[in-house]
Amino acid sequence: MAIAPSVQYSITIRLEAPAKNTAVSELTSIIEKLGGSVTAVDVNHSDSERVRVDLTCACTNSDHAIEIVEALKKVDGVVVGKVSDRTFLAHLGGKLTIESKLPIRNRDDLSLIYTPGVARICEAIAKDPSDARRLTIKRNTIAVVTDGSAVLGLGNIGPLAALPVMEGKAALFKRFANIDAFPICLDTQDTDEIVRTVKAIAPVFAGINLEDISAPRCFEIEARLRAELDIPVFHDDQHGTAIVCLAALSNALKVVNKKLDEVHLVLSGAGAAGTAVLKLLFAAGLKHATVADQKGIIYTGREDIEPGSNLEWVASATNKAGQQGTLKEAIVGADVFIGVSASNLLVAEDIAKMNSGAIVFALANPNPEIDPGQAALHAAVVATGRSDFPNQINNVLAFPGVFRGLLDAGATVITENMLLAAASALAKCVEPDELNASYIVPSVFHPDVAQRVADAVRLAKG
Repeated sequence: MAIAPSVQYSITIRLEAPAKNTAVSELTSIIEKLGGSVTAVDVNHSDSERVRVDLTCACTNSDHAIEIVEALKKVDGVVVGKVSDRTFLAHLGGKLTIESKLPIRNRDDLSLIYTPGVARICEAIAKDPSDARRLTIKRNTIAVVTDGSAVLGLGNIGPLAALPVMEGKAALFKRFANIDAFPICLDTQDTDEIVRTVKAIAPVFAGINLEDISAPRCFEIEARLRAELDIPVFHDDQHGTAIVCLAALSNALKVVNKKLDEVHLVLSGAGAAGTAVLKLLFAAGLKHATVADQKGIIYTGREDIEPGSNLEWVASATNKAGQQGTLKEAIVGADVFIGVSASNLLVAEDIAKMNSGAIVFALANPNPEIDPGQAALHAAVVATGRSDFPNQINNVLAFPGVFRGLLDAGATVITENMLLAAASALAKCVEPDELNASYIVPSVFHPDVAQRVADAVRLAKG
């Protein structure tokens, strides 16, 4: 599919051109003819002979940006100066700062905030450890923890390269739920060491958000930390995805007038996200599902499935008919397709073989399992993980509100009922008179989402 220009490949080009009334329009025409999108034009200097202009444009990728710059260099009389990549500028120096809530203006302030006054607080917490939630940052602070082994669609890029993502996650926590989050990128991918390290740093935090840790290690790490810590542990790649998928599917089924316990669902992907989605959908009432991975349909007795593995659970919980074959064969006659796997696995003809009123969630990023435009030729409702199509299944709809609710409730664990409550609250953010095939989940900037999800989670704690 044709890729549209994106702000993630936005550049600002400083150039000088002859001072004539068509100078700027000639330059913007070149950019647009090459497929770029001009988003800003700033003339910062002009005299009788020359004009200096900052042109900002969105490109489709880095090579496209270079192509545009080289084309402008060839224009007679134009001198291209500095070219700035706006995404890199936005990350310059990182995206987070730490600031004191209290001013330190004089000796009295110093005595209250640090020595000798702080000793009284230390003594109070030593006497009653629960006071840490009331008297330290623990009350409103979580750790965003990764080992860099499964970052976005980039794979195992390690802890340093994962840090920009974890910073971004922390920024989203602050923006949408006023939670102070700190990125913790661990230079180890040993399960035992990760568990030991997170347990060692846990006293500072009121919750742990695991992020971008590869399967199957992520299952064991989450399970062990949940068992051994007295604060909630949430793996967003699993449970955040599951919450938003359930909310979106609940509304999509209303659009096509079908019920969750009656539809047949086909899931592509049996990793962390796929397994969590499947488990939460079953908890919500789903009864019929078939799952496929890169080796085809998962079924009991498949030779590569190891006893006690995640795949063994998937095989036992799904595909009651024992179907074998490919994803393309599995999708025939299905009502719902959810993809959390890889790009370009299906085509329009595959969707045409689904039942009428088909629902397609193609969530692989950045390129989905099927071109959304092709899916829409035959599906009644289509959702993706991208922001440039309707119905974006985005975890930011879930995790800020979930943690806000957990912190407000002083929760020590996360339960399935909390996840179900969060999904229900998220679905209800789309009012009945707003619901349609292109609006099954609210915008990430909907003003009430985080608080409604938080309230639902807090009440579900009981």
